[in-house]
Order: sequence, then structure tokens, then C-alpha cells
Amino acid sequence: MEKFFHLKENGTNVRTEIIAGITTFLAMAYILAVNPAMLGDAGMPSAGVFMATALSAAFATLIMAFWANYPIALASGMGLNAYFAYTVCGSLGAQGIENPWRIALTAILVEGLVFIVLSLFKFRETLVNSIPENLKYGITAGIGLFITIVGLKGAGVIVPSESTLIALGNVGDASVALALIGTLAIGAMMYYNVKGAILWGILLTWVLGIFAQLSGWYTGVSVLPDFAANNVLTGFSDMSKIAFQFDFSYVANNAVNFAVIVFAFLFVDLFDTIGTLIGVAAKGNLLDKDGKLPRVGKALMSDALGTVAGSCMGTSTVTSFVESSAGVAEGGKTGLTALTTAVLFLLSIFLSPIFLAIPGFATTPALVVVGMLMMSSVSKVKFEGDMADVMGAFVAIMMMPFTYSIANGIMFGVLTWLVLKVVRGKFKEIHPIMWVVGALFVVRIITIILGISS
Repeated sequence: MEKFFHLKENGTNVRTEIIAGITTFLAMAYILAVNPAMLGDAGMPSAGVFMATALSAAFATLIMAFWANYPIALASGMGLNAYFAYTVCGSLGAQGIENPWRIALTAILVEGLVFIVLSLFKFRETLVNSIPENLKYGITAGIGLFITIVGLKGAGVIVPSESTLIALGNVGDASVALALIGTLAIGAMMYYNVKGAILWGILLTWVLGIFAQLSGWYTGVSVLPDFAANNVLTGFSDMSKIAFQFDFSYVANNAVNFAVIVFAFLFVDLFDTIGTLIGVAAKGNLLDKDGKLPRVGKALMSDALGTVAGSCMGTSTVTSFVESSAGVAEGGKTGLTALTTAVLFLLSIFLSPIFLAIPGFATTPALVVVGMLMMSSVSKVKFEGDMADVMGAFVAIMMMPFTYSIANGIMFGVLTWLVLKVVRGKFKEIHPIMWVVGALFVVRIITIILGISS
């Protein structure tokens, strides 16, 4: 342990690191319930997605542990999985394309390969730094609102309305009532600093759902675990149906559309990963005297390799989880913390019947709370000063939930920022990369107007 992780040098010990690793797992294990549910909405087998989620998380976290030696865990990222399921697959499915998730997985593979190249040439940080700060925070807040709407819609808390577009669902319905109760429960647990509050909130809502089903109040899909249908063998069998299922034929015929899909994945993952790494490292006093993160290249490469592996297994973009800060707060400072979390992800595959029995209304509280946490970035958005920064951020926040698309929010946010910078003649403040990004989005809008893509 000492040889691999340099525990004494980092002022820690085995016991502290293992406890920190368990804490991190509890804080982020909700992804094992949420990801299969979300990607299942895209037409993928939930059991296979569960297996891919657990294995890719373990794989990427092990790389982080042994190569970068940081107490940071990785898994399929929130926001990115929503974009995968509801924007990419939703849009492609509406066009009549069968198995649109194959195209989404292809985009993630390409994104991961691009990240590997960018990490090798240390170009990733430059890309992140070229994005206006206000726009970064605006996009994060917008994704928070988008995830919240996805969660509320899934439980029926909000429903379609011809007169007002959306309206409050039937609060007497079991799904709606239990989702609201679960959300409040997580809030209460977070108030009392309960470790793994989001996971415990999901499990509590699920258990209440079981009682609701047995009493006859809840009459939807059974929430009881099916140990016969959902087990390790079933999981691997279903994962074989989605592993390496890429669709390169779509790329050749829809280059612009595909480029926008890939770029949206890239854009969100870029600053999300950097922000998470720096934030977690700062909390654990892992930054050097200049405020930089040592071995950042290895940490970024762990993320990139995890994304490629995840796409091959059949899951959405794998990225560093900010919940790693929970383990760091418990004293985790080395890769042994990450190793512990990875082992727990591997062990979780034997609990698949439980995670797969968790209904959508039980994962709604997690989506709402994660959305709230991401929405907190709006406090960092400056709503005064340069109007390009102000409106760019606001348009990004506004367009994501109102157009039900993360990509649209990014696109219109970036274009708003660029146009207002040009109007004011501030050409020197526009990084060359932002010109390229803007050109890509202009082409995207033209193709939509001409009916070439949607």
C-alpha cells in the first residue's frame, strides 16, 4: 500500500483511506439507480446499462487510483446522461431512427478519443480557459434546471398542459407524492450531514413505494426486486447487446449533426472535469504552492480512458464525480480512497436486482437534488457588466429547460456571447477556438432551417 500510494508522505493511513472510499461510494452510488433508468428511456436494456455503469466506473476509478494516485472516483456523469437520453436519442428517435443510442455511443467514443489526444498534448486546459467564465457557470446552472425537469416529468410531478404548456400533476398520485416526500427526506438528511443522503433518499422512497404497492395505492410497474430475471448473468447478457454497438454509417451521412452532438458532449465534459478535479483537490489540500494540481495530465487521461471504455461497454460519458469531495472531507488523500470506491462498484454488480427494481419516482428526488446543486452555480454568474457575458449565460440557462435540450442551451448561449462581442467591437476578447465553435453552431442552425437536420 505504501509503495503504491505513498500514504505516509501524504499524511494518511489505510483505515482513513478506506473509510473515505466507502464515503465516496455512498455519496455517488445513486448513479447505479439513476443511469439505468435514464438510458432505459432511450431504449437500452436497463440491466445491461447497470452492468456497464458499474464496470466502467470501477475501470476508470482504478486508473485514477493507480496511475494518478488521487482520491477521485469516476462514473457516468449526470447531465451528460440526460443529454444522451433525452436530447440526442430523443431527437434521433423522433426522426424515425432505430436504436438511436448506437449513434450516441459512437459520439461518446469519438469524444473520448478526442480527449485522449487533447490530454496527450496538454491542450485540454487551453480549451477550458477559452470558454468565458460567465458562460461556464450559466451552462452548469442550465443543466441543473434541465435535470430537474427530467426528474419531475418522470414522476408525473409536472405534466403537459394545452393551456400553460406544463402544469402540476396529481399530488394524490402515489408516484407524485412519494417523489416529493423523497426530495424532502434528502433535504432533511443533507441538513444533518448524513453521509450518502441522496442514496438513502432513493432507497427510502423505494421502500415507501413497496408499501404503497402492497397497500394498493401504487398500481404502476412492480417495484419488488426480481432476483430471477435480474442477476449477474442477465446483466452480462444484456450488456453484450449494447457493448461495441457503434453506428458509423450515420456519421458519414450526417457529419454536421454528428459534430454538434460530439461537441456538446465535449463542451460539457471539458469544464465539468477540470472544475471537479480542481474543486476536490482544493478541498483536500492537494494543490501545490502555485495553486496547480500535480499529475493533472494523468488525472485527465483517466477521465478520457474511462469515457472510451464506457462507450465500448455501453454507457454514457464517464467523468470525475464531485461527490468525491465527500471522501476527501473524511481524510482521503491518495489513490487508496479511489481503489476502495472502485472495489465497491465491482461488488455492487451482485446487487443489480435491487438497483434495477428502483422505480423512476424514487430516482426523481436524486435528479431534483443534483439539479439544485448544479443550479447553485447561478450564484457565480455576474448579471451586470459586459452584456455579452450576462446575456450569454442567461440564454444558456433559459434555453436548456425551455427547449428540453442541453445542446440548444450551449449553442444559443455561445452564439449570443459571440454576436454581442462583435457588436461591441471586442474582437480581441474572442479566443480563436470560440470562432470555430461559433461557426460550427451557425452551420448547425442553417442545416436546421434547410431541414437537413433537426
